[in-house]
Amino acid sequence: MKIGIIADTRATKVEDVPKEVSIAFKGVEMIIHAGGIHSAAILDFLETIAPVKAVGRVSRGHAESPQPTSSEADGDPRVLPKQIIDIGDQRIGIIHELWLSALNDEVLPGVIERHNLTEGKIPDLIEEYLGEHVDIVVFGRTLYALIEEHQGILFINPGSPSLPRHLQKLGNVAILDINNQGRTATLIDLKEFS
Repeated sequence: MKIGIIADTRATKVEDVPKEVSIAFKGVEMIIHAGGIHSAAILDFLETIAPVKAVGRVSRGHAESPQPTSSEADGDPRVLPKQIIDIGDQRIGIIHELWLSALNDEVLPGVIERHNLTEGKIPDLIEEYLGEHVDIVVFGRTLYALIEEHQGILFINPGSPSLPRHLQKLGNVAILDINNQGRTATLIDLKEFS
């Protein structure tokens, strides 16, 4: 199964989502939106491409502010705080904000490796955070794209299609392919389609 992964669209109008997203997601069978959804219209747009699974903040505090935030996508029921889905033999945990207690740091490129955690610690941390074992973790929020595998868990943050690393320019999405041979993930630079 070919899955398009996007996060942090942070757009209120469909016109603000780069048109290159549609091109990058041509042929995907599902889209995962890992939060940062400012309007339900963005989910409606993505559903014209493929069925969507979405997560986001749902009335709680977050890293930037201790005050509670309002629900993402105007409280759209398609947006859940987390989702766990099974595709073939792979269990995917989808969350907007990924915080691992042993890191004391955001999950950015290279951070997990720098902490040099003992074998088996990362799966335990993920299970503690998500409440169950997963093979793949899809997340957003940081605006930094990454694909890394640690202790058997594949981590995917597609970054943002329009605010990569907090800069207003074309950014990234990701493609996850799950088939009988395994799983592969690829970051897609949307500039390739402009």
